[in-house]
Amino acid sequence: MRGGERVLEALCGMFPGADVHTLVHVPGATSPAIESHRIVASPLSRIPGVARHYRKLLPLFPWAAGRLEIAGYDLVVSTSHAFAKGVRVPAGTPHVCYCFTPMRYVWDQIDTYLGRGALRAAAMPLVAALRRWDRRTSAADRITRVIAISETVRERVRRCWGREASVIHPPVDVAGIRPDGAAPDPFFLLVGAFVPYKRESLVIEAFRGLDAELRVAGDGPLRAALQAEAPANVRFLGRVPDAELARLYARCRALVYPQVEDFGIVAVEAQAAGRPVVAFGAGGATETVVGLDDATPARPATGIFFHAPTPEALRAAIARFEVEEKRFDPAAIRRHAEAFSLDRFRTEMGAALDATVAAARTAAGSPA
Repeated sequence: MRGGERVLEALCGMFPGADVHTLVHVPGATSPAIESHRIVASPLSRIPGVARHYRKLLPLFPWAAGRLEIAGYDLVVSTSHAFAKGVRVPAGTPHVCYCFTPMRYVWDQIDTYLGRGALRAAAMPLVAALRRWDRRTSAADRITRVIAISETVRERVRRCWGREASVIHPPVDVAGIRPDGAAPDPFFLLVGAFVPYKRESLVIEAFRGLDAELRVAGDGPLRAALQAEAPANVRFLGRVPDAELARLYARCRALVYPQVEDFGIVAVEAQAAGRPVVAFGAGGATETVVGLDDATPARPATGIFFHAPTPEALRAAIARFEVEEKRFDPAAIRRHAEAFSLDRFRTEMGAALDATVAAARTAAGSPA
Protein backbone atom coordinates (compact mmCIF):
# COMPACT_ATOMS: atom_id res chain seq x y z
CA MET A 1 0.00 0.00 0.00
CA ARG A 2 2.16 2.80 -1.33
CA GLY A 3 1.10 6.14 -2.82
CA GLY A 4 -0.61 4.79 -5.94
CA GLU A 5 -2.59 2.27 -3.93
CA ARG A 6 -3.65 5.00 -1.49
CA VAL A 7 -5.03 7.01 -4.40
CA LEU A 8 -6.90 3.95 -5.64
CA GLU A 9 -8.29 3.40 -2.15
CA ALA A 10 -9.56 6.99 -2.03
CA LEU A 11 -11.24 6.63 -5.43
CA CYS A 12 -12.83 3.36 -4.34
CA GLY A 13 -14.27 5.21 -1.36
CA MET A 14 -15.72 7.87 -3.68
CA PHE A 15 -17.25 5.24 -6.00
CA PRO A 16 -18.19 2.25 -3.83
CA GLY A 17 -19.98 0.46 -6.67
CA ALA A 18 -17.20 0.84 -9.24
CA ASP A 19 -15.28 -1.99 -10.86
CA VAL A 20 -11.48 -2.04 -10.65
CA HIS A 21 -9.41 -3.16 -13.65
CA THR A 22 -5.71 -3.93 -13.23
CA LEU A 23 -2.82 -5.64 -15.01
CA VAL A 24 -2.02 -7.93 -12.07
CA HIS A 25 -4.14 -8.75 -9.03
CA VAL A 26 -2.67 -10.50 -6.01
CA PRO A 27 -5.64 -11.18 -3.67
CA GLY A 28 -5.08 -9.70 -0.23
CA ALA A 29 -2.14 -7.52 -1.29
CA THR A 30 -4.07 -4.26 -0.91
CA SER A 31 -6.62 -2.97 1.60
CA PRO A 32 -10.12 -4.32 2.33
CA ALA A 33 -11.53 -1.08 0.89
CA ILE A 34 -10.04 -2.01 -2.50
CA GLU A 35 -10.56 -5.76 -2.25
CA SER A 36 -14.30 -5.27 -1.61
CA HIS A 37 -14.73 -4.14 -5.24
CA ARG A 38 -15.14 -6.37 -8.27
CA ILE A 39 -11.58 -6.67 -9.58
CA VAL A 40 -10.86 -7.62 -13.19
CA ALA A 41 -7.26 -8.53 -14.06
CA SER A 42 -5.46 -8.85 -17.40
CA PRO A 43 -4.23 -12.23 -18.73
CA LEU A 44 -0.83 -11.51 -17.14
CA SER A 45 -2.35 -12.14 -13.73
CA ARG A 46 -2.74 -15.85 -14.54
CA ILE A 47 0.99 -16.42 -15.08
CA PRO A 48 2.51 -18.51 -12.24
CA GLY A 49 4.78 -16.45 -10.00
CA VAL A 50 3.68 -13.13 -11.48
CA ALA A 51 3.49 -11.47 -8.05
CA ARG A 52 7.28 -11.77 -7.69
CA HIS A 53 8.40 -11.52 -11.30
CA TYR A 54 6.02 -8.99 -12.86
CA ARG A 55 8.84 -6.53 -13.62
CA LYS A 56 10.27 -9.03 -16.11
CA LEU A 57 7.01 -8.86 -18.08
CA LEU A 58 7.30 -5.12 -18.82
CA PRO A 59 7.42 -5.56 -22.65
CA LEU A 60 3.99 -7.25 -22.42
CA PHE A 61 2.32 -4.51 -20.38
CA PRO A 62 1.08 -2.39 -23.33
CA TRP A 63 -0.55 -5.48 -24.85
CA ALA A 64 -2.10 -6.45 -21.51
CA ALA A 65 -3.51 -2.95 -20.92
CA GLY A 66 -5.15 -3.11 -24.34
CA ARG A 67 -6.76 -6.45 -23.47
CA LEU A 68 -8.68 -5.05 -20.51
CA GLU A 69 -12.35 -4.86 -21.51
CA ILE A 70 -13.50 -1.40 -20.46
CA ALA A 71 -17.09 -0.98 -21.66
CA GLY A 72 -20.49 -0.03 -20.29
CA TYR A 73 -19.33 2.72 -17.96
CA ASP A 74 -20.30 6.39 -17.59
CA LEU A 75 -16.71 7.31 -16.71
CA VAL A 76 -13.29 5.65 -16.74
CA VAL A 77 -10.57 6.90 -14.38
CA SER A 78 -7.06 5.51 -14.86
CA THR A 79 -4.45 5.96 -12.14
CA SER A 80 -1.25 5.61 -14.09
CA HIS A 81 2.52 5.85 -13.74
CA ALA A 82 3.08 3.87 -16.93
CA PHE A 83 0.52 1.61 -18.58
CA ALA A 84 -2.92 1.88 -16.99
CA LYS A 85 -3.90 4.88 -19.10
CA GLY A 86 -3.40 2.72 -22.22
CA VAL A 87 -6.74 0.96 -21.76
CA ARG A 88 -9.11 1.10 -24.72
CA VAL A 89 -12.26 3.03 -23.87
CA PRO A 90 -15.34 3.10 -26.16
CA ALA A 91 -15.87 6.29 -28.15
CA GLY A 92 -17.98 8.78 -26.23
CA THR A 93 -16.99 7.48 -22.78
CA PRO A 94 -14.96 10.10 -20.90
CA HIS A 95 -11.55 8.86 -19.76
CA VAL A 96 -9.72 10.84 -17.08
CA CYS A 97 -6.08 9.94 -16.49
CA TYR A 98 -4.87 10.75 -13.00
CA CYS A 99 -1.20 10.80 -13.86
CA PHE A 100 1.47 9.98 -11.30
CA THR A 101 4.08 10.53 -14.04
CA PRO A 102 4.76 9.64 -17.66
CA MET A 103 6.73 6.41 -17.39
CA ARG A 104 9.95 7.54 -15.76
CA TYR A 105 12.23 4.77 -17.02
CA VAL A 106 11.83 5.75 -20.69
CA TRP A 107 11.74 9.54 -20.32
CA ASP A 108 13.56 11.41 -17.56
CA GLN A 109 15.28 8.63 -15.57
CA ILE A 110 16.88 6.42 -18.20
CA ASP A 111 20.33 6.96 -16.69
CA THR A 112 19.10 5.86 -13.25
CA TYR A 113 17.48 2.67 -14.49
CA LEU A 114 19.68 1.66 -17.43
CA GLY A 115 22.99 3.46 -16.93
CA ARG A 116 25.12 4.32 -19.97
CA GLY A 117 26.64 0.97 -20.90
CA ALA A 118 25.67 -2.20 -22.75
CA LEU A 119 22.35 -2.63 -20.94
CA ARG A 120 21.18 0.79 -22.08
CA ALA A 121 22.28 0.18 -25.67
CA ALA A 122 20.47 -3.15 -25.75
CA ALA A 123 17.32 -1.65 -24.24
CA MET A 124 17.04 1.40 -26.53
CA PRO A 125 14.81 -0.28 -29.17
CA LEU A 126 12.36 -1.17 -26.39
CA VAL A 127 12.65 2.35 -24.95
CA ALA A 128 11.89 3.88 -28.35
CA ALA A 129 8.87 1.60 -28.81
CA LEU A 130 7.54 2.43 -25.35
CA ARG A 131 7.94 6.16 -25.99
CA ARG A 132 5.89 5.86 -29.20
CA TRP A 133 3.23 3.84 -27.37
CA ASP A 134 3.21 6.33 -24.48
CA ARG A 135 2.60 9.30 -26.77
CA ARG A 136 0.01 7.49 -28.89
CA THR A 137 -2.05 6.36 -25.88
CA SER A 138 -1.91 9.84 -24.33
CA ALA A 139 -3.52 11.61 -27.27
CA ALA A 140 -6.84 13.43 -26.97
CA ASP A 141 -8.69 10.63 -28.81
CA ARG A 142 -7.65 8.23 -26.01
CA ILE A 143 -7.72 10.43 -22.90
CA THR A 144 -10.36 13.10 -22.39
CA ARG A 145 -8.60 14.91 -19.56
CA VAL A 146 -5.24 14.60 -17.80
CA ILE A 147 -4.96 15.47 -14.12
CA ALA A 148 -1.41 15.53 -12.72
CA ILE A 149 -0.50 14.90 -9.10
CA SER A 150 1.81 17.94 -8.94
CA GLU A 151 3.17 20.90 -10.87
CA THR A 152 6.31 18.82 -11.44
CA VAL A 153 4.27 16.16 -13.22
CA ARG A 154 2.19 18.73 -15.10
CA GLU A 155 5.38 20.03 -16.72
CA ARG A 156 6.52 16.48 -17.47
CA VAL A 157 3.16 15.70 -19.13
CA ARG A 158 3.52 18.81 -21.30
CA ARG A 159 7.07 17.87 -22.30
CA CYS A 160 6.58 14.12 -22.87
CA TRP A 161 2.99 13.89 -24.10
CA GLY A 162 2.33 17.34 -25.53
CA ARG A 163 -0.79 17.59 -23.35
CA GLU A 164 -1.97 20.18 -20.87
CA ALA A 165 -3.01 18.96 -17.42
CA SER A 166 -4.65 20.36 -14.34
CA VAL A 167 -3.23 19.57 -10.88
CA ILE A 168 -4.88 17.85 -7.93
CA HIS A 169 -2.49 16.76 -5.20
CA PRO A 170 -3.03 13.16 -4.04
CA PRO A 171 -4.68 12.34 -0.70
CA VAL A 172 -2.63 11.92 2.45
CA ASP A 173 -4.04 10.32 5.60
CA VAL A 174 -3.21 13.27 7.82
CA ALA A 175 -6.08 12.32 10.14
CA GLY A 176 -4.41 9.01 10.97
CA ILE A 177 -0.93 10.44 11.60
CA ARG A 178 -0.47 12.99 14.37
CA PRO A 179 2.21 14.46 16.67
CA ASP A 180 2.51 12.63 19.98
CA GLY A 181 3.42 15.75 21.99
CA ALA A 182 6.74 14.41 23.28
CA ALA A 183 10.29 15.39 22.44
CA PRO A 184 11.65 13.30 19.55
CA ASP A 185 13.97 10.34 19.99
CA PRO A 186 17.57 10.78 18.74
CA PHE A 187 17.24 9.20 15.29
CA PHE A 188 16.58 10.28 11.72
CA LEU A 189 14.15 8.32 9.56
CA LEU A 190 14.34 7.15 5.95
CA VAL A 191 11.34 5.43 4.35
CA GLY A 192 12.53 3.46 1.36
CA ALA A 193 11.20 1.41 -1.53
CA PHE A 194 14.74 0.37 -2.55
CA VAL A 195 14.51 1.09 -6.25
CA PRO A 196 17.15 3.21 -8.04
CA TYR A 197 15.49 6.62 -8.09
CA LYS A 198 14.71 6.59 -4.34
CA ARG A 199 18.45 7.16 -3.58
CA GLU A 200 18.62 5.19 -0.33
CA SER A 201 22.31 4.55 -1.03
CA LEU A 202 23.04 8.29 -0.94
CA VAL A 203 21.54 8.61 2.54
CA ILE A 204 23.27 5.52 3.91
CA GLU A 205 26.61 6.80 2.65
CA ALA A 206 25.92 10.25 4.12
CA PHE A 207 25.42 8.71 7.58
CA ARG A 208 28.68 6.77 7.38
CA GLY A 209 30.88 8.38 10.00
CA LEU A 210 28.13 10.52 11.56
CA ASP A 211 27.24 10.17 15.24
CA ALA A 212 23.53 10.32 14.42
CA GLU A 213 21.43 7.16 14.06
CA LEU A 214 19.44 6.48 10.89
CA ARG A 215 16.50 4.07 10.92
CA VAL A 216 15.33 2.76 7.56
CA ALA A 217 11.77 1.49 7.12
CA GLY A 218 10.64 -0.34 3.99
CA ASP A 219 11.71 -3.05 1.59
CA GLY A 220 12.47 -3.53 -2.09
CA PRO A 221 14.86 -5.03 -4.65
CA LEU A 222 18.01 -3.18 -3.54
CA ARG A 223 17.59 -3.58 0.21
CA ALA A 224 19.77 -6.66 0.80
CA ALA A 225 22.78 -5.24 -1.02
CA LEU A 226 22.56 -1.87 0.74
CA GLN A 227 22.06 -3.44 4.15
CA ALA A 228 25.12 -5.64 3.70
CA GLU A 229 27.34 -2.57 3.17
CA ALA A 230 25.70 -0.18 5.67
CA PRO A 231 27.57 1.27 8.68
CA ALA A 232 26.64 0.34 12.24
CA ASN A 233 24.65 3.53 12.89
CA VAL A 234 22.13 2.61 10.15
CA ARG A 235 19.36 0.29 11.36
CA PHE A 236 17.09 -1.50 8.89
CA LEU A 237 13.54 -2.15 10.10
CA GLY A 238 12.08 -3.83 7.03
CA ARG A 239 8.48 -3.35 6.03
CA VAL A 240 6.49 -1.96 8.95
CA PRO A 241 2.70 -1.75 9.53
CA ASP A 242 1.01 1.61 9.06
CA ALA A 243 0.59 2.11 12.82
CA GLU A 244 4.29 1.53 13.44
CA LEU A 245 5.24 3.87 10.59
CA ALA A 246 3.06 6.60 12.12
CA ARG A 247 4.86 6.07 15.42
CA LEU A 248 8.25 6.31 13.71
CA TYR A 249 7.24 9.57 12.06
CA ALA A 250 6.21 11.04 15.41
CA ARG A 251 9.36 9.87 17.23
CA CYS A 252 12.07 10.80 14.69
CA ARG A 253 14.03 14.04 14.74
CA ALA A 254 13.42 14.49 11.02
CA LEU A 255 12.61 12.55 7.89
CA VAL A 256 15.42 12.34 5.32
CA TYR A 257 14.03 12.58 1.79
CA PRO A 258 16.72 12.30 -0.90
CA GLN A 259 14.80 11.52 -4.09
CA VAL A 260 13.23 13.61 -6.82
CA GLU A 261 9.64 12.56 -6.25
CA ASP A 262 6.63 13.17 -8.42
CA PHE A 263 4.70 14.35 -5.35
CA GLY A 264 5.91 12.54 -2.25
CA ILE A 265 3.26 11.30 0.17
CA VAL A 266 5.90 10.20 2.69
CA ALA A 267 7.15 13.77 3.15
CA VAL A 268 3.61 14.97 3.90
CA GLU A 269 3.01 12.06 6.29
CA ALA A 270 6.08 13.01 8.31
CA GLN A 271 4.87 16.62 8.48
CA ALA A 272 1.43 15.39 9.61
CA ALA A 273 3.28 13.97 12.62
CA GLY A 274 4.81 17.40 13.20
CA ARG A 275 8.28 16.38 12.10
CA PRO A 276 10.48 18.40 9.70
CA VAL A 277 11.94 17.03 6.46
CA VAL A 278 15.52 17.21 5.18
CA ALA A 279 14.73 17.02 1.46
CA PHE A 280 16.44 17.21 -1.89
CA GLY A 281 15.33 20.52 -3.38
CA ALA A 282 13.62 19.35 -6.56
CA GLY A 283 10.40 17.71 -7.68
CA GLY A 284 7.34 17.30 -5.51
CA ALA A 285 9.13 18.12 -2.26
CA THR A 286 9.36 21.76 -3.36
CA GLU A 287 5.53 21.80 -3.39
CA THR A 288 5.02 20.05 -0.05
CA VAL A 289 7.92 21.28 2.12
CA VAL A 290 8.59 24.89 3.14
CA GLY A 291 12.36 25.36 3.39
CA LEU A 292 13.99 27.51 6.04
CA ASP A 293 15.17 29.97 3.42
CA ASP A 294 11.64 30.43 2.03
CA ALA A 295 9.75 30.64 5.31
CA THR A 296 7.70 33.67 6.38
CA PRO A 297 5.70 34.40 9.55
CA ALA A 298 2.56 33.37 7.67
CA ARG A 299 4.23 30.27 6.21
CA PRO A 300 6.60 28.75 8.78
CA ALA A 301 9.42 26.41 7.81
CA THR A 302 8.73 22.69 7.68
CA GLY A 303 12.14 21.49 6.48
CA ILE A 304 15.57 22.08 5.00
CA PHE A 305 16.60 21.53 1.38
CA PHE A 306 19.91 20.31 -0.02
CA HIS A 307 20.62 20.91 -3.68
CA ALA A 308 23.27 18.45 -4.84
CA PRO A 309 22.60 14.68 -4.91
CA THR A 310 25.75 13.85 -2.95
CA PRO A 311 26.47 12.49 0.54
CA GLU A 312 28.47 15.64 1.28
CA ALA A 313 25.54 17.95 0.51
CA LEU A 314 23.21 15.85 2.65
CA ARG A 315 25.70 15.84 5.55
CA ALA A 316 25.85 19.65 5.34
CA ALA A 317 22.05 19.85 5.43
CA ILE A 318 21.91 17.56 8.47
CA ALA A 319 24.55 19.69 10.20
CA ARG A 320 22.47 22.79 9.49
CA PHE A 321 19.35 21.05 10.76
CA GLU A 322 21.06 20.22 14.04
CA VAL A 323 21.92 23.91 14.49
CA GLU A 324 18.43 25.13 13.52
CA GLU A 325 16.36 22.27 14.97
CA LYS A 326 14.59 24.36 17.62
CA ARG A 327 13.19 26.70 14.95
CA PHE A 328 10.78 24.00 13.75
CA ASP A 329 7.36 24.15 15.38
CA PRO A 330 5.55 20.77 15.35
CA ALA A 331 2.12 22.42 15.49
CA ALA A 332 2.89 24.68 12.51
CA ILE A 333 4.30 21.75 10.55
CA ARG A 334 1.13 19.78 11.28
CA ARG A 335 -1.09 22.62 10.07
CA HIS A 336 0.84 22.78 6.81
CA ALA A 337 0.30 19.05 6.20
CA GLU A 338 -3.46 19.35 6.70
CA ALA A 339 -3.72 21.14 3.32
CA PHE A 340 -3.14 17.74 1.65
CA SER A 341 -5.96 15.84 3.38
CA LEU A 342 -8.22 13.11 2.02
CA ASP A 343 -11.28 15.38 2.30
CA ARG A 344 -9.57 18.00 0.14
CA PHE A 345 -8.76 15.36 -2.50
CA ARG A 346 -12.33 14.07 -2.57
CA THR A 347 -13.73 17.57 -3.02
CA GLU A 348 -11.32 18.59 -5.80
CA MET A 349 -11.39 15.27 -7.64
CA GLY A 350 -15.18 14.98 -7.37
CA ALA A 351 -15.63 18.41 -8.91
CA ALA A 352 -13.17 17.63 -11.74
CA LEU A 353 -14.83 14.30 -12.59
CA ASP A 354 -18.35 15.79 -12.45
CA ALA A 355 -17.28 18.56 -14.83
CA THR A 356 -15.70 16.06 -17.24
CA VAL A 357 -18.80 13.85 -17.36
CA ALA A 358 -21.08 16.88 -17.78
CA ALA A 359 -18.97 18.19 -20.68
CA ALA A 360 -19.01 14.78 -22.37
CA ARG A 361 -22.80 14.55 -22.10
CA THR A 362 -23.21 18.07 -23.47
CA ALA A 363 -20.96 17.22 -26.40
CA ALA A 364 -23.04 14.12 -27.08
CA GLY A 365 -26.28 16.09 -26.92
CA SER A 366 -27.48 14.39 -23.72
CA PRO A 367 -28.79 16.17 -20.60
CA ALA A 368 -25.90 17.06 -18.28
